[in-house]
Amino acid sequence: MKLLRSSAIALVLAGTAASLPARAADPELTVFDWAGFEEPAIWQGYVDKHGDAPTFALYGDDDEAFQKLASGFKADIAHPCSQMVSKYRDSGLIEPWDVSKIPAFETIAPQFLDSEVFRDDQGVWYIPADWGATAVAYNTETVPAEDIASLNIFIDPKYQGRTSLPDSADDVWALAYLATGVTDWTKVTDEQFQAAADWLRQAHQNVAAYWADPAQQSQLMASGAVDVAWSWNDGVVLLQAEGYPVGFQRAPKEGSSTFFCGFINLKDGPGNEEKVYDFVNAWLAPGAAKGLLDTIGYGHTSTVAMDTIKDEQAVKDGLSPVDAPILAQTPNDPGQRERQLAEFEKIKAGF
Repeated sequence: MKLLRSSAIALVLAGTAASLPARAADPELTVFDWAGFEEPAIWQGYVDKHGDAPTFALYGDDDEAFQKLASGFKADIAHPCSQMVSKYRDSGLIEPWDVSKIPAFETIAPQFLDSEVFRDDQGVWYIPADWGATAVAYNTETVPAEDIASLNIFIDPKYQGRTSLPDSADDVWALAYLATGVTDWTKVTDEQFQAAADWLRQAHQNVAAYWADPAQQSQLMASGAVDVAWSWNDGVVLLQAEGYPVGFQRAPKEGSSTFFCGFINLKDGPGNEEKVYDFVNAWLAPGAAKGLLDTIGYGHTSTVAMDTIKDEQAVKDGLSPVDAPILAQTPNDPGQRERQLAEFEKIKAGF
């Protein structure tokens, strides 16, 4: 098996992203971020201004990142997905942004700020930055088209020991809700929760491994250990860039999921607050969209930035609208989310 060249793939050789130490650079800015987002092409404007990259500490799971910050880890800025923001607010770990220092804030598409969790009379708590899809990655040489027409491929006995799911409660519940006919997770009944949990228990029987970050998922598929994975865009982009026969099915009959992530301003950060804003402004610059798409496969929340990449094939393949149901991973009830997290841990343990 050839090793993938991407730095994100290489992370898995040293262990999961959540366990990686900080990548030291500019000591005046510490960015707590997902593995893979340390690529300068996404925030080149910061390097252009300061001559160095920020110091990065990397993680692979939103809940683990929260626990680390809640336990006292110090950083200046973090990059959670939208459903985590209420948890950070409730814990008192973040403070509002001064959007007068973020000129491109006004270019963020309105749908990404359509929640009082993100913006209320106390201020703007969240700067949405990137978005993507969670769908079915599959080996095009071993998985026939008819099998990926339904999410039930994940419970098909033919694929026992040949699938991989993310070690992320949000993503696996998005999958399970879709598979059982739910497309809005903000209005889930007890019966719908139980049906999704039952489906996940079936899916667990086929799982060879739960991937902790896209690097691990990509290695599992590149090695031939699994044929099918519930995947973000980046795992597919990494594999396709290396010539592996991997497709991305975003339109099974039950649908697929979308998510978006962004930046929170951590209270009492140890670094330079002005550099925090410089980093966000570099991220929101129009030119950042191309770097984001090429390295991660994600879309940009700025309409101006997205306009610069709208004709790219990667946008058409991985981000364009599909004729299938969509479950949007928007903020949901914190109590329901904790219930899902606890149930997922039971399922992974075989209960």
